[in-house]
Amino acid sequence: MIKRLALPLLRSSLAHWPAAVIVGPRQCGKTTLAKSLGGEYFDLEQERDRLRLDMQWDQLCEGRSLIILDEAQSWPTIFPRLRGAIDAKRRRNGRFLLLGSIAPSLMTAVSESLAGRMAVLELTPFLMSELATKPMRERSWLCGGFPDGGIQRPRAFPEWESNYVRLLAERDLPNLGLSCTPQTTMRLIRMLALTNGQQWNASEIGRSMGLSYQTINSYTDFLEGIFLLRRLPVFHGNMRKRLVKAPKLLWRDSGILHSLLGIENGGSLLTHPAIGASWQAFVIEQALGLLNALGARHSATHLRTSDGYEADLVLDCAGERWVIEIKLTSNPGARAFDRLDICGKLTTATRHVLVSRVPTDSASATQLSCGLDRFLKEITALAKRATQ
Repeated sequence: MIKRLALPLLRSSLAHWPAAVIVGPRQCGKTTLAKSLGGEYFDLEQERDRLRLDMQWDQLCEGRSLIILDEAQSWPTIFPRLRGAIDAKRRRNGRFLLLGSIAPSLMTAVSESLAGRMAVLELTPFLMSELATKPMRERSWLCGGFPDGGIQRPRAFPEWESNYVRLLAERDLPNLGLSCTPQTTMRLIRMLALTNGQQWNASEIGRSMGLSYQTINSYTDFLEGIFLLRRLPVFHGNMRKRLVKAPKLLWRDSGILHSLLGIENGGSLLTHPAIGASWQAFVIEQALGLLNALGARHSATHLRTSDGYEADLVLDCAGERWVIEIKLTSNPGARAFDRLDICGKLTTATRHVLVSRVPTDSASATQLSCGLDRFLKEITALAKRATQ
């Protein structure tokens, strides 16, 4: 089993809180991670497990075993019972572990019934930093990080991703309350795949689909809620330059993105016009996922000025501000760093980082030009400073 970087954070959370909740996309490894801790497991989407939990509730609450409740958002009546059990023995920690793949409904129930009683963690599919073998690390950009999506079994990609998205459109999103048909959802998803890495423009997408921008924003909120997408907000600061204020749309798993774009292998990826935006989104998600897994508080934005200066990621963490540009090239050139330095001055960044495919890293006190491996090591060190 691949060891998850979030495991120490999960153990620490259960040691300090009566309960913890792990959110993340379906089939990213939440259940496997939870079961590695032992305890009593219940899948609340299954009627037989609901009945078993109901009949054993008092006995379980009196016992010392960890109680794991999977897909907790599917049975809302459990939350008042959890609150009562926790409050009856408030000094006992590490009693309940909740898992959920639909963030909005789960977190609404948590905030209403369990505020101040549990820690919240987000689990991603496998991160590159968690993969021990070189072949798996090399596949991670093409196939994404889902355990069954090709990272462990290459032949599963891209059919697994295609089935995964179709299941979300046909089952999860309607259950969540999305009112459009699965056909409309799939059309929107495919259109959003084409806009990966671009400024968010709901009006333009709405015109293409014959829908209002309000409807497009509402539908996209659902897609964010099931961890398909991220809308990276714009950097706000005391700047003289005018900013482009729209967030940037990013796909969170590169394998799903590539499947939607019709990319089936490494060769087709290298010749696809969306390759640069795909690489950018992949690097950003690796960095932010790593910070989350290590429990480092951070803020992530992007910068784009009206006169064309931009930075793919502005990262605030551990009292530091990094301005980061991501290029899919092995020879970025001096001009790329000149523009990055201007962005660094605009944002008062403490470090200017250019991530590319350079064969040799170079660094100074405030500048770093490196490949992805070195960048993720630097992110790990930043996370350690944030959690000390």
